[in-house]
Amino acid sequence: MDEHIVTSYDQELKFIVRRISEMGGQAESQVERAVSALIKNDASLAHSVVADDIILDTAQRELDERAIMTIAKRQPMAQDLREIVGAIRISNDLERIGDLGKNIAKRVVAVTEHQQPVQLVRGIEHLSDLALEQLREVLDSYASRDHRRAESIRARDEEIDAMYTSIFRELLTYMMEDPRNITACTHLLFSAKNIERIGDHATNIAETIYYIKTGEQMGLDRPKDDRTATMTAEGGKPAADLGA
Repeated sequence: MDEHIVTSYDQELKFIVRRISEMGGQAESQVERAVSALIKNDASLAHSVVADDIILDTAQRELDERAIMTIAKRQPMAQDLREIVGAIRISNDLERIGDLGKNIAKRVVAVTEHQQPVQLVRGIEHLSDLALEQLREVLDSYASRDHRRAESIRARDEEIDAMYTSIFRELLTYMMEDPRNITACTHLLFSAKNIERIGDHATNIAETIYYIKTGEQMGLDRPKDDRTATMTAEGGKPAADLGA
């Protein structure tokens, strides 16, 4: 292959990888700021998170267009093709993480109008710390193409699920104890769910990294510890315990 063509192709791949890194930083910032706005009742910060979401949307469209053009022009094979396809998949996950951060920010104004249970707000902050740590680790794994590390990140997703289940149970309890808590707790519940979904998208990225490096898909038995589907408002007990 002509040296000029090889150099040009390498530059295209480097652009795609660099853009994923930039999107990762933006997505992480978006979630951090959204949760901070929720914790501090900062409506101004929440509005800025919502406004900045267009940055990730634009970056994803640009990356997708560049990746598709590269495939059409270069017709890459094997790992080179997986790199480009994987980047498209990862950019989609990062854009969705940004959307989830925006969704949290949108609930800040509604939550600030009602008294919030401090313990639960701190629980959501801890949940976001876990999800953001998982996101940072998976982005580091992508930068180094460390598929073994990606495997371990995927295995830890159940920690986020377990904490989300605990917060879900506590929110139900607060709503049962005092109907005046229902509005604030409902918004906090949706915020917690958005954070749990961020962990899922980080896990998706880990699976993509494994595919890029090995050419194989991870097994379907993804670890899950989200038990909220079996809960009722009756003391937060699993439906199975209630004879359902």
